Amino acid sequence: MQNAGLSALGLNWRYLAFEVDPDNLRAALQGAKAMNFVGLNLTVPHKLLAVDMVDVLDESAKGWGAVNTIVFEGRDDRGAWRPVREFADAPRETRLHGFNTDADAITRALREDLGLGLSGAKILLLGTGGAGRTAALKLASERVAELFLVNRTRSKAEAVANEIRERHPGVRVTTGYPAGPVDLVLNATSLGLKLGDPVPLDEQQFSLRQAAAVYDMIYRPAETALLKAANVAGCRTANGLGMLLYQGAKALELWTGQPAPLDIMRRALEKNVYG
Repeated sequence: MQNAGLSALGLNWRYLAFEVDPDNLRAALQGAKAMNFVGLNLTVPHKLLAVDMVDVLDESAKGWGAVNTIVFEGRDDRGAWRPVREFADAPRETRLHGFNTDADAITRALREDLGLGLSGAKILLLGTGGAGRTAALKLASERVAELFLVNRTRSKAEAVANEIRERHPGVRVTTGYPAGPVDLVLNATSLGLKLGDPVPLDEQQFSLRQAAAVYDMIYRPAETALLKAANVAGCRTANGLGMLLYQGAKALELWTGQPAPLDIMRRALEKNVYG
């Protein structure tokens, strides 16, 4: 996806994957800085750890408490910080600027892939771990009417619920399943990644026939057990491919300073993920 985007923009850059042990994350970030990388993406579990390792946090990273994108910036002769892509030679002083492109990608995917209006919506969120917490806080900031949080460990759901009550007092938030219909069921758990995984909700407590739409953050397989059941129930459905695309496109724009070639990146992503 990213290399297709870079090629379309005519940039002689490469996007590469590196496996880094969490214990070595700080050293890896400093190594990338020393080698004059333009930027980085981080995935689990590095997103939370990096918050304390970058030099400056964008408002997006402060708000969601996680860093998934880093832009390396150099100090110019006037003392201003600019992206290293703007320097002809390696800058003498470099810093790490942390961003979060995940949160906006979630709501963009819900709007564009499901045609869902979020303001005033009732949403059942499954999972309140890293991705689930970010989703819950972002949805609350979009002025949804009500959030129902379900998590295997109830105390984690309660902690996120309390955070929402403090930051967004206008949003009703409950831990547990709703008694009536909802506009969206959003899966932020890992259930569905493996063949034979059960549906990530208790169908005795909540029927998918009460949901207008279902979004699964998982994109491989393309149709999880949850989405299969949701289609049978007549729900509008989408998987997490759009979310992956939109967070990556925003990262590319931060690194390059140019609009992302979204259609080209989508085709490359679909080809890579689904063959």
